[in-house]
Amino acid sequence: MKSLALNCLLVVSAVCSAFGQNSDPVLMKINGKPISKSEFEYIYNKNNSNNSLEKKSLQEYAELFVNFKLKVEEAKSQGLDTTSSFKSEYLGYRAELSKPYLTDSKAEERFLREMYNRYLKDVEASHILVRFPSHPTPEDTLKAWNKINAIYKRLQKEDFVKVARSASEDESVSENDGSVGWIRVLKTSYAFETACYQTPVGQFSKPFRSDIGYHVVKITKQRESQGEVLVRQIMRSTYNKETSYNAASIIDSLYRIIKKGDDFKSLAKKYTQDNSNVANEGLMTWIKPGQVHPNFSKVAFELKSIGDVSEPFETSFGWHIIKLEDKRGPRPFAEIKDFLIEKCKQSERGLFGQRYFLDSLKRTYNFKYNQKELEEFYPIVINNSLNTPEFYNEGIKLNKQLFSIADKSFTQADFFQYIRNSSTEKKSSKEIIDEKFKAYVDNQLIIYEQSQLDKKYPEFKFLMQEYHDGILLFEVNNKEVWDKSSKDVEGLSNYFKANIDKYAWDKPRFKGRLIYCRDKETFKAAQQLATKFHGDVLERYLKGRLNDSIKYVKVEKGLFAMGESKMIDKVVFKLKVDYTPAPDDSFPYVLSDGVILKTHPEDYTDVKGKLSSDYQEYLEAEWIKTLKAKYPVEINQEVLKTVKKN
Repeated sequence: MKSLALNCLLVVSAVCSAFGQNSDPVLMKINGKPISKSEFEYIYNKNNSNNSLEKKSLQEYAELFVNFKLKVEEAKSQGLDTTSSFKSEYLGYRAELSKPYLTDSKAEERFLREMYNRYLKDVEASHILVRFPSHPTPEDTLKAWNKINAIYKRLQKEDFVKVARSASEDESVSENDGSVGWIRVLKTSYAFETACYQTPVGQFSKPFRSDIGYHVVKITKQRESQGEVLVRQIMRSTYNKETSYNAASIIDSLYRIIKKGDDFKSLAKKYTQDNSNVANEGLMTWIKPGQVHPNFSKVAFELKSIGDVSEPFETSFGWHIIKLEDKRGPRPFAEIKDFLIEKCKQSERGLFGQRYFLDSLKRTYNFKYNQKELEEFYPIVINNSLNTPEFYNEGIKLNKQLFSIADKSFTQADFFQYIRNSSTEKKSSKEIIDEKFKAYVDNQLIIYEQSQLDKKYPEFKFLMQEYHDGILLFEVNNKEVWDKSSKDVEGLSNYFKANIDKYAWDKPRFKGRLIYCRDKETFKAAQQLATKFHGDVLERYLKGRLNDSIKYVKVEKGLFAMGESKMIDKVVFKLKVDYTPAPDDSFPYVLSDGVILKTHPEDYTDVKGKLSSDYQEYLEAEWIKTLKAKYPVEINQEVLKTVKKN
C-alpha cells in the first residue's frame, strides 16, 4: 500500500528549471505557509496529460491539492516528520535520488564512446616490464622509474626484441620476446590498454605505470575487430601421450567421415568429450577473439564461410574439429552500451566519471589546501601505527586550518578525527596519510555538493519536497483513515446501522453453510445432525463424526445470492430448476444450514468489503472538514487563473 500511495500521491519527479523563483508568485497559503504557482502548475499538468485516465478541471485539482497539503500540515503538527523512521526513509530516498547529480555524465559518456571506438579495433603489441612490489614505497617506484627510463633510451638505438630479452622483467619474455598478442578493449588494465591504442603501428610508447610496474609497449599490427563467431565442435580430451595419440586418431577418423558427408551434429553429440556443450550437439556460445585458447581462436576466426569445417588441431585441452555456424561483426553502440556500462562499473574505469566530477567541484567551490599543514602529519606516522596511543597523543595537538571548500573551512583536527574513525592499517607511511587526505577531501566535496542540490537544481528541490510530503501523507493517512476503516469494529458497526438502506439487496441472500456429502448414508447422517446443531457447532460435528481417513463430507461457508447457481437455487431457495450433479461430482448430495436474508444484510460483516471502503471515504471527508477548520486556507484566484495547460 505504501508504494501505491507514494506512486499516486508523490506527484513530482522533475520540474522544469525554467521556473524562476523571483517570478514565481504565491498561489496559495496553507496555515500561513506559501505554496508557489510553479509547484501546483507542474502537478496539474502532469496529472492531466494526454496519458491520464481521468482529467480534472483546474478548480477540482486545486481542491485535491489543498486536501493533500492539509494532511501534510497535520502530519507535521503531530510530529511525524521528527520520528527516526521518517528521517531514515527520507534520507534514504535523498541519497538514492541524488546519485545522478553526483557524477559527471558527460565524462562517463566520453569513456563509453572511447571504449566503443576501441572495441571496433584490435592491436597487436609487445612490451617491456619493470616491476615494483604490490605496495611500493617511493624508493621502489623511483628505482623502477629510473630503470624504465634507461631502457627507453636504449630503445632509441637498439632493437625492441633485443632490449626486451635482456631487460624485461616479464617472466614469459624468453618464450615470446615480449609479445602479448592481440589486445582488445577491457582485456587489460586501462593504463596498458590506453598506451596500446594511442601508440601508432611500428612505434613504441613512452614509459607508463600500471599497478604492477612500468612498461613500454610497441605496436606491431592493427586490424578491424573480427567480431564474433558461432561454432560447433567435436573435442577429444588429452591427458598424456597415450591419450593424445588416441584422441588424435579418433578426431582424424571423424574428420574423414565428415568430409564424406556425415552429419556433424550427430557425431558431435555421440563423440565430443566437452561436457559443457554435448547436450547442444557441440554448439558453443558466441566467441570473441582472445576469449578462448589462442590456437582455438585462431582456427575459428580463419573459417571463412558458414558451414566450413576445420582440419583437426590441438590445444592444451585436446584435439578438435570445429564447424562455422555463424559469424557477426561488431555490434552497434546502442546495442552494446549497457554491456560497456556494466564492464565499466566492474573496473577502475567506473571511477573516472566520479573523478572528473570531483575535480570540477574543486574548481567550482574554489578548493584550497595547505600542503605545509598536511605534512605536519608525516613525522607522526613514521614510527607509529595510525591506531596507536602514540599517534593519538601527537595528532590531537594539531588544529590548524587544512583546507577549505567554498566558505567552509576544515582543520587538522577534523582530518585527524577522520583518520581515527576510518583506519585499520597496522603500518603507516606518509603515502597512507596522502591517501586518507584525498579520500577525506572527496568525501567532504560530495557532502557539500549534496547540501547545494536544492539550490542548484529546481527539479531536485521539488522532487525531494514531494518525497518528504508523500512519506508524511502515507503515515498520517494510515493513522487517521486506513487503520480505522479496517480495524474500528464499533465505528464500522455504527456506520452500517446508520446507513443500512444503502446496502439493501435487489435479490435475497442465503447466509450460512452448504454441506456436500459423498453418498446417501452420509447425507442422512448429516441431516440428523442438522436438526440438533447449527453454525460452527454443526460444522465441527460434521467433520468430526462423518470424516475419517476418507473425506465423506465437506462444508462451504458464505453469503450466496439467489441466481448465483442452479444448485443454490434448488437446495436453498427451493426454486424449480433443472439441476443434476455432474457425473464426476464426488459430493452429489447437498443440504444447507443458515438463514435467508430477503432485503438487507444481517450485520456489517455481511458487506464488510464495500462497507470498509465507504467508511474510509466517510472518515476522510470528516477529517478534511476538521482540517479545514483547523488550518486556514488562502487561494489567490487571480494567480490560479494564470496556471497554464500544456
